[in-house]
Amino acid sequence: MQHFGLLGAKLGHSLSPQIHGMIFEELGIDADYKLLELPAEALKTAVPELAQSYTGVNVTIPHKIEVMPLLDSISAEAAAIGAVNTISFNNGKSCGYNTDWLGFGMMLEYYGIKTEGKKAAVLGIGGASRAVVQYLAKSRAKEILLVSRNPQAIPQQVVEICGNIKTRCLSYEELAGETGDIIINCTPVGMYPKTGVSPVTEAVIKNFGAAADLIYNPAETEFLRMARACGKTAVNGLLMLAAQAVAAQEIWQQRKLGTDLAVKIMQRLAEK
Repeated sequence: MQHFGLLGAKLGHSLSPQIHGMIFEELGIDADYKLLELPAEALKTAVPELAQSYTGVNVTIPHKIEVMPLLDSISAEAAAIGAVNTISFNNGKSCGYNTDWLGFGMMLEYYGIKTEGKKAAVLGIGGASRAVVQYLAKSRAKEILLVSRNPQAIPQQVVEICGNIKTRCLSYEELAGETGDIIINCTPVGMYPKTGVSPVTEAVIKNFGAAADLIYNPAETEFLRMARACGKTAVNGLLMLAAQAVAAQEIWQQRKLGTDLAVKIMQRLAEK
């Protein structure tokens, strides 16, 4: 039996065991997935111990950054993003990855939202936005707008992920004068239980061709409701959630599993 888990804190509401359990069912894998609640100070001893008996673990808040110096190696994408959400163990050695950007890309591709040569606005500068920016850079977007309440405080590392792509740091007020191809909400604004609010107005959303919200609870945020009311393509983050888990399993199982599996998991989650 293979052993997997989720490293983090306050994990009671996590969907990860459910999602990975579904993946095990679909693939016929004999495995379990446990919630591993640990304080940051316990990581130094926990990681080498897990390496002896676990195939891999996912990592969530607040350990995505703190765990990085404890690993034997880190993928180039995770290093650029500055956060690890997946660790693979092999012969006692640990390697850190970030599959959030892969999950985001799988989601956009499934819904037919193109980013190559396009102008994208990214709302928020947290860990999730870094993964989104990584995908936009990898897919060769034309221009990236990094939007924050305090654009002067946007970390240089986030700007550096964009590489040679034209990048501007804007306030929400400045965003109101922009047009583009896709607007992406990476903030928690509109998430359950504080629903019915949006990080931007309908007038701003109207200026973009499509809208993506990383939030999946509720399934339709106010941000997405307004986008649909404007006739825009509007997608929530449920497929990204499923897809980043499938991408983690691709690393652990060392084989391609594909978008179809992620879509099937998303559909099963939506039915619950």
